[in-house]
Amino acid sequence: MIEVKHITKEYKVVKRESGLHNAVKALFSRKYDKVRALNDISFKIDDGEIIGYIGPNGAGKSTTIKILCGILTPEKGHCIVDGYVPWKDRKNYVKNIGVVFGQRSQLWWDIPIIDSFELLKDIYGIDSRTYKQNVSELSQRLNLETILKTPTRNLSLGQRMRCEIVASLLHNPKILFLDEPTIGLDAVSKLIVRDFIKEINAEKRTTVILTTHDMQDIQALTQRVMLIGKGQILLDGSLEELKKRVSDRKQITIKHRGETPELCEGMYYLEQKDDKLNISIDPKIISVSGAIAYLSAQTEIIDLEVSDISADEIVARLYREYQI
Repeated sequence: MIEVKHITKEYKVVKRESGLHNAVKALFSRKYDKVRALNDISFKIDDGEIIGYIGPNGAGKSTTIKILCGILTPEKGHCIVDGYVPWKDRKNYVKNIGVVFGQRSQLWWDIPIIDSFELLKDIYGIDSRTYKQNVSELSQRLNLETILKTPTRNLSLGQRMRCEIVASLLHNPKILFLDEPTIGLDAVSKLIVRDFIKEINAEKRTTVILTTHDMQDIQALTQRVMLIGKGQILLDGSLEELKKRVSDRKQITIKHRGETPELCEGMYYLEQKDDKLNISIDPKIISVSGAIAYLSAQTEIIDLEVSDISADEIVARLYREYQI
């Protein structure tokens, strides 16, 4: 479905010293710095995959998405998406993709949502039957029936983002690019969007490429994660593989009554607060069941929770490891 080979993208950035004199000078003679946003990246994505594309700000995520959408042309490399080179045959290519940019809108600000949908119907050349069926089905699934006649400017952020997702799916695209689709959304709206994306992927085998800083989105949706930093793909694998790479340790959180227990080899305190303890376990030295038995012998355990390292901590450690 998607094959990227040795893509490189550079930007020219104006360089100017501060001050009025230098501002006037720059009108006649400008100096530029070259910034390499993508540096020889390659990857493949199969039909029906949901990919989490993660990395810090400025890593090259949005540049990659814009190249895959045909908005930008790379200096070097080759890219095939669903049989098309995105920037060479964009008119035919965009009929097969849907795009949601969390900080950009494809809806017209002052007109009702349904009118924006009608305009997109004409732009994509969607037949009336398919259009009516998709508007009805998608609006129902995302709880939008009551706001379709409301202007975009009068919607909450959560409502607008759900409308953006409907707009991107009206023409039944094979591939859906989501760039920060849940940014700024409340918990309820995030859950609605995540559930909907999973349903679309399961039912229609829609390929989804998701860029986000919200690791709960990554955990809930993705089967595979690609980490980009300094314009290069640093890691490519499942979240479980990333966990094992960073740490295979477990965390035990207990609420106890009585004396604070002493720890044995392979157990480390992460946090101690009154009757609540957060303990890290190295399974190479002591098993989780052995650790629980050891703690139970010293104090009365009222409540207990065992968890893996969080996705946020995984990514934070990877950022530190690669110094990005």
